[in-house]
Amino acid sequence: MLWRALTRRSALGLFTLFLISLIVFFATNVLPGDAARAILGRSATPEAVAALKAELGLDRPLVTQYLGWIAGLFHLDMGMSVISRGPVWDIVAPRLFNTLLLLVTTSVIALPISFAVGTVMAIKPGKWFDNFMNGFLLGTAGIPEFVIAIVLVLVLSTQFLHLLPSTALVPAGQTVLQNPQVLVLPVLTLTFAVMPYLGRLIRASLMDALASEYVVIARLKGLPPRVVLLRHALRNSLVPSIQASALTLAYILGGAVVVEFIFQYPGLGSALQSAVASRDIFVIQAIVLIFALGYIVFNMAADILTIVMTPRLRT
Repeated sequence: MLWRALTRRSALGLFTLFLISLIVFFATNVLPGDAARAILGRSATPEAVAALKAELGLDRPLVTQYLGWIAGLFHLDMGMSVISRGPVWDIVAPRLFNTLLLLVTTSVIALPISFAVGTVMAIKPGKWFDNFMNGFLLGTAGIPEFVIAIVLVLVLSTQFLHLLPSTALVPAGQTVLQNPQVLVLPVLTLTFAVMPYLGRLIRASLMDALASEYVVIARLKGLPPRVVLLRHALRNSLVPSIQASALTLAYILGGAVVVEFIFQYPGLGSALQSAVASRDIFVIQAIVLIFALGYIVFNMAADILTIVMTPRLRT
């Protein structure tokens, strides 16, 4: 049953990615403006524009361009950048690593903290910690990422507390791993952005599990509170938490676009903003497709973990 579900989810994910690739490709090609004219400038002659289109393959029918683009993706050939005239993968690969580093670092910090906060709130509802964290999470739930980023910069990167760099500028020839201080503000921003949703959902699901009949029966049998919490309540509340974690990872990946632009972090988000501004359509297509692939992978992983954690679904 597990392998059948895995095969079905994989097929559905590939079909979804195919539909997204269609939408992304044709949407970027119907955008107003002309990529060749944007490169050469308004004073370019029609002959020069036509020659550049032929060089970039933009004069071919859209269906032919799409089929060639899809065929190239199988061996990481995402086309040539219309701005740098270099392979798109050479532009995307280092920035993909930086975005994944930001995603992993935020997940390692935000997910355990949210689980711990939500669990403590559910175990002792109505206490001072639950009331305080409820107010804090509700207060930060509606604040956009860019507002959180600005507040953190004002607090931690100005004359008040000049502890961290306000922008994630990495010197030439160095990597983000060699300058870990540039990760702090983007990671804090994304952590404060996802904690309200995930922490409150974990609290709600665990409180429902603690109020269920099987937990009441376990308590009546005289089982220790720790056994009741870990073996019965917490384990059965993991399914919505797994789904919420997958949505959180997808949210972090999408939220990286705004956060990376604010802090000038050298990731996919800032690259996407630059590509849109310069109408570098092949870079736009590659980055958006990577984001879509991330969404699909996170949701597929959550579905598989849900099946593994739920005996009824396995049988």
